[in-house]
Amino acid sequence: GDADGAFARAEVSVSETFRIQRYVGMPLEGRGVVAAWDRRDGTLTTWNSTQVSHFVQQGLAAALDLPPHKIRVIAPDLGGGFGTKASGYPEDALVPIAAMALGRPVKWIENRREHMSGAAHARHQVHAISLAATRDGAILAVRDRIWLDLGAYNVWGVVLPYNTVAHLIGPHRIKNMRVDVQAVVTHKTPNAPYRGAGRPETVFAMDRIVDCLARELGMDPAEVRRRNYIRPDELPYDFGMPYRDGNPLVYDTGDFPLALEKALEAAGYRQFRAEQAGLRAQGVYRGVGISGYVEGTAIGPFEGATVKLDLAGRVLVATGAINSGQGHETSFAQIAADALGVPLEWVTVVGGDTAAVPFGVGTFASRSAVTAGSSIADACREVRTKLVRAAAVLLEAAPDDVEIDDGKVFVRGSPGSAVDLARVVQASIPTFARPGVASPDFEATAYHHVPTVTYASAVHVAQVEVDPGTGGVKLLRYVVAHDCGRVINPTIVEGQVHGGVAQGVGGALFEEMVYDEAGQLLTGSLMDYAVPKADDLPQIETVHLECPSPRNPLGVKGLGEGGAISPPAAIANAIEDALAPFGPRVTETPLTPARILALLTAPAPSRSPSSSL
Repeated sequence: GDADGAFARAEVSVSETFRIQRYVGMPLEGRGVVAAWDRRDGTLTTWNSTQVSHFVQQGLAAALDLPPHKIRVIAPDLGGGFGTKASGYPEDALVPIAAMALGRPVKWIENRREHMSGAAHARHQVHAISLAATRDGAILAVRDRIWLDLGAYNVWGVVLPYNTVAHLIGPHRIKNMRVDVQAVVTHKTPNAPYRGAGRPETVFAMDRIVDCLARELGMDPAEVRRRNYIRPDELPYDFGMPYRDGNPLVYDTGDFPLALEKALEAAGYRQFRAEQAGLRAQGVYRGVGISGYVEGTAIGPFEGATVKLDLAGRVLVATGAINSGQGHETSFAQIAADALGVPLEWVTVVGGDTAAVPFGVGTFASRSAVTAGSSIADACREVRTKLVRAAAVLLEAAPDDVEIDDGKVFVRGSPGSAVDLARVVQASIPTFARPGVASPDFEATAYHHVPTVTYASAVHVAQVEVDPGTGGVKLLRYVVAHDCGRVINPTIVEGQVHGGVAQGVGGALFEEMVYDEAGQLLTGSLMDYAVPKADDLPQIETVHLECPSPRNPLGVKGLGEGGAISPPAAIANAIEDALAPFGPRVTETPLTPARILALLTAPAPSRSPSSSL
């Protein structure tokens, strides 16, 4: 669109500069690598706390001049990943090289100080952003100048800058946009994607400037969003620009206005507003903040999955997706059990072992349910077809009349004909007396093609109480109304949302990686780098909205990162709302007590900041 033209004819414009600090994933478990070299057959086995075991295998094959089948990479339970463990690190190759040189197994385990200085950092952006709007609150255009610190070298190419730009508009109906990005290299630890990967920063800038617009217009922030959120009848919504996978950026499904209303309703927004003035008169300063996002999830192009039955009819699912706390063993087992018609407990899931599935990508970018889940479903359907054909011969029935349920195969309408899956498998194995009823290859591998992303979305509402005497912030309530397509397992979904919110709270209130003027890290231990504790978090309330995606057979969308995207914006908006009688403008995070006290003693910003950029 024509952003400059829209600003020229706008009735209202607002501008502000927002700073998002450098902070990190900080998994409880650091990184680690173990390697063993077998001289007999020239094979290398390495156990690596990585989110991308097949990428590590490819890197080792190139570095060691070995064929991939001679290198086995196993990613065991690695604790938190959060994107920090999706990057490549020198130890991935150095430990195997040492094992080969010494002819002995070699182990390296990272300590906390090494992790904080050497593992990937994240965030750290500055946005000089402006909105143009009509007097009734319709947003006409956005302009943004973005500065981001990549650290000493860029390990992820255009991913972080492009993610930031592609997610700036979010759920808002904005036809005109101009963005300039300056990515700089510094002496700091390299930046890499961390749970959200550019989205928390851009959502912070957008939702903060939307609240600035609301203040300028004297309008409730919820009402500004009501007037500008894309309606479901406008979907699919084409932005007229490419996503980073090269495909058009087109929102598939969602209901952003409904998410807004459900979140406000669950948070008791009307009642909160009704009580707010009375509480202020008593010296109690409470505020409410809103943030919404739309997230491109599940980057392709595929994930590998192999499904096979053993002699007892039990199921083994192997995938390139790696579990780092997302509950893959449960969710993937559910998908397989439903597709095959077997009890859940019959399914064993193995992830991140390059010997179990030949080609894979890994776990990052909220991709596992869509990519691995779809491949598992495809492979299960193929195995089920083989089982039905074999059972039809065994039961002397037409394949169309054979059904599988609860681990048994039977002829439709004749439950007395039921036999266990194990009987079908065993009847397919040749004996000295006769050939099997079918070939016993009850196995299939699938690589479901995912050409572009699915778009998950959510609205977060935070309620806070601020003590203007100390700068202390207490989170009173936190509500998330989200859409991740079809929900496979509600408990796991809520756990993912809650974990993401906790990390987002850290970014809003506590966490910051600080360097001095000489480039020395000052926050190199947990004595200096604060993370949220359990008693810093309120009960997190979740509202599930299901708008299935047409872009995969399961109708699912990615979820893992979403909880971490909106908390900094929602909490910052809530703090500014709580302190509205004092007139401060919140422009940076983390909002520590010292920073809030500084805001309260600083001169109040002008009501109508300049629109020039």
